[in-house]
Amino acid sequence: MKPAANTQLLVACLCADWCGACREYKPLFDSLARKFPNVRFLWVDVEDEADLIDPIEVEDFPTILIAKDQHPLFFGTVLPHIETVERLIQDKMTVGNHAVLTDAAVAKLVHSLQNQP
Repeated sequence: MKPAANTQLLVACLCADWCGACREYKPLFDSLARKFPNVRFLWVDVEDEADLIDPIEVEDFPTILIAKDQHPLFFGTVLPHIETVERLIQDKMTVGNHAVLTDAAVAKLVHSLQNQP
């Protein structure tokens, strides 16, 4: 994972090292991080960070988490089409009311990721 940054938007990709799709997706995800320098991007290996992820069971990869100001706005599997994730990021960056996810486990994960060094 990357060190913490002072940004409002967090984009985390929950993947596994053994997953071929995740390995192919990593360079694309890194290119998004370069394209959006004011967004905090995290690559989270669900096996290496199992204690952090628990009790969430990530079964499909890649799973994307987008949060703003500690509030989860999106959590789900996204095919490794970088344009889709880019549109999600741009949508969540816009000013306005966004529906906040109410899943307590996802909110806890957001809090934990926001507080990672």
